[in-house]
Amino acid sequence: MRRRFVESRGVARTAVAGLALGLLALALLAWWGAASTQRATAQVRAMNEVSAGWQRLYDRILAIDDALGDYVRAGSDIGRRPLISAVTAATQSLDWLRQHRDPDEADEVSDVGQSFAGYATTLQTLFDAGRRGDVKQTPILIEQAALSSAALHKQVAADMERRRLATADLLDQVDQGVRRLRNAAPVTLAVDSVLLLVCALVLLGYQRRVEGQSASNQHQALHDSLTGLANRVLLGSRTEQAIADAGRAGAGPVALLLIDLDRFKEVNDTLGHHAGDVLLQEVAARLRRAVRAGDTVARLGGDEFSVLLPGGVPVDALAVAHRVLALVREPIQIDGLPVEVSASIGMAAHPADSADAAELLQHADIAMYAAKRGQAGVISYDPALNEHSRRHLTMLAELRQAIGRGDLILHYQPKVRGPAAELSGVEALVRWQHAEHGLIGPGEFIPMAEQTDLIELLTWHVLETALDQCRRWQQAGRQLPIAVNVATRCLLNPSFPGDLATMLVRHGVSPQLLTLEVTETMLISDPPRMAQMLGSLRALGVRLSLDDFGTGYSSMSYLRELPVDELKIDQKFIASLCSSRSDAAIVRAVLDLGSNLGLDVVAEGVEDAGTWAALVDLGCRYGQGYHFARPMPAEALADWQANRPAQATTADRSSLAGRVDNMPSRS
Repeated sequence: MRRRFVESRGVARTAVAGLALGLLALALLAWWGAASTQRATAQVRAMNEVSAGWQRLYDRILAIDDALGDYVRAGSDIGRRPLISAVTAATQSLDWLRQHRDPDEADEVSDVGQSFAGYATTLQTLFDAGRRGDVKQTPILIEQAALSSAALHKQVAADMERRRLATADLLDQVDQGVRRLRNAAPVTLAVDSVLLLVCALVLLGYQRRVEGQSASNQHQALHDSLTGLANRVLLGSRTEQAIADAGRAGAGPVALLLIDLDRFKEVNDTLGHHAGDVLLQEVAARLRRAVRAGDTVARLGGDEFSVLLPGGVPVDALAVAHRVLALVREPIQIDGLPVEVSASIGMAAHPADSADAAELLQHADIAMYAAKRGQAGVISYDPALNEHSRRHLTMLAELRQAIGRGDLILHYQPKVRGPAAELSGVEALVRWQHAEHGLIGPGEFIPMAEQTDLIELLTWHVLETALDQCRRWQQAGRQLPIAVNVATRCLLNPSFPGDLATMLVRHGVSPQLLTLEVTETMLISDPPRMAQMLGSLRALGVRLSLDDFGTGYSSMSYLRELPVDELKIDQKFIASLCSSRSDAAIVRAVLDLGSNLGLDVVAEGVEDAGTWAALVDLGCRYGQGYHFARPMPAEALADWQANRPAQATTADRSSLAGRVDNMPSRS
């Protein structure tokens, strides 16, 4: 009887209806809870966003105070730009609050805006008084600005506290809603079977979310956040796996390329960190295009990248390295400005060079630093580099001491003029007289110095020594112009022109006898800034020479705006002048350009009489190179000038006429 009652249609329908009602009640409860939570979350998020805007305004007003203190201590317009930037940032925060404030905050935002406008007006008046040199008005304005700032701080802090209390009230309301939701939970007891099913579904969904979050966390832990490339951890893991797989039959060697960008710090310092980030992202994209799908491209940190070439499918690692180098060297457009960087690439392989993953990375690193020191582009690991790397570290530590002890000496390479190759000046070239290794050329220690702050100290040492020698020549009755290469760090230092002027006065050397040589790549990094710096140097009376001209891509458009006196044609064009029609055309074009702009043009790297004769036929007036003389100590220069053999005359060059016009094209 009871069984039939339980199994009756009415009971079944009642059970179905009850389950339906339970599902409906649960659905309504879930909908109400979700809607309430969504509404509360949106309100809290909006209030937090506005609160963050108030906090930004408060922080930027503090930044104005700091910048004002720096400006007052500086006593000049040096600190005015940071102060103006701080005021601009605070103004932007205030404008943001005007646009995103709550409707009931109009009066508070308006009051703060009026107070800030008064504060900004006081600062502007302070600037004007500073420009006029009004020493009486300036202290009054500083005190007035401090009072305005203090009042503004209190006003903004009060508004921030009000926002905090409003947020707390909203959270209390949310908490009350949560309690009501918790009190409604007993309703779900009537449909506990449905609740179990829903809980099961929720648990399944939660499990999927956890798995997805875990995968996301794992990806973040193994990849670089800026470029999306593998990081050092993932590279190490894949390198170990590739080496483990290398023992299989038919597998090729595992190769690792370590890539370090050249001139990246210069881009960061000149154009800002945003430009540096854009540059790194573009380099990462180019590296991906340069390799196969199964290869691993990683960013190890800073401007250092790596490419792992596993041995599953044999590949020419050296060819990949040169392809990577070619892609990196292509100009990159950043905010409309073409930026050029290069790279130094070290390559190591397993099992030929390394036994395990750690050693493979270490040896690739050694090869990379060897490439950077020698500016070789790509270098494969060689065991001899280990000793050279240890020597590099030792020499870097010794270089600073060598500058202080005077172990760095100058040799002077003559610069000649006209068909008779008359001496017209010299270029000062630094050498290191090392107690253990003897005379060391600049190619071995200048790249080391350029990676540290030693390059600026080294440049000043060369200038000091060169001007002292120039003074000695003046005292001996010789007015011999002297040229000195200037490092990029010096040109980025605003105090460089003033310090140089002081040095010239101290040595009693006429500025017209000093030529500063700057590289073309140095100028195209930030032409307006460099033009301003060169203008300051030109105002001192020194001559300016653009070295290695023709190696860049962008300076031609800025050349007429740069206050330079001289162009030096890069020696790679001079070396093939008599064998390459295209290089000869470039040399002829540079000579015509210099003539039209009223600039002297110097041909570097003249190695033989035929090249000099061809240059003279093209109208080149100045030359420099081993054909005339190698760099020599100052005391040997007079003997060289007195005893040097006669240079080619017009008659000697007659047999060379037409060589440039009839030379073959470059293959």
